[in-house]
Amino acid sequence: MKSDPGYDLVIQVLSVANVMVKESHRLFRPHGLSEAQFNVLNVIGPEPAGLSQRALSDVLVVDRSNITGLLDRMERSGWVKRADHPSDRRVYVVTLTAEGRKLWRKVLPEYVAAVGRVTAAVPAADLKRALGTLQQLEAATRAWGKTYEA
Repeated sequence: MKSDPGYDLVIQVLSVANVMVKESHRLFRPHGLSEAQFNVLNVIGPEPAGLSQRALSDVLVVDRSNITGLLDRMERSGWVKRADHPSDRRVYVVTLTAEGRKLWRKVLPEYVAAVGRVTAAVPAADLKRALGTLQQLEAATRAWGKTYEA
């Protein structure tokens, strides 16, 4: 079969993502975190007012039913809390607890340092170009996904 650069790129992106998830377990496990839980902390951390559960699932590209279970576990661990939205009773706002914020502030620098080590050998111009390409692929994939909505 003839090589297709688009196909090869997508396969490589998926391979890198899988390796990143696998290796991130080593970093997060000592803190009692999964990569999904770290992602929640990382998305909500910079948002002092929190995010709606729906917005969180949209940012994380996670099904709403899956985010509910994830937040249930994180709430039991004392890292997040859900509260009713002040003007819409159908909406829950998710915020970090003091314990969750402390954990996020502890783990984030470790993660940033690990990402720095992973990307250190790649020139900044290449990283920027790759980022632009991945953003184009994400947009095209989202558009492709909308063809299934009807």
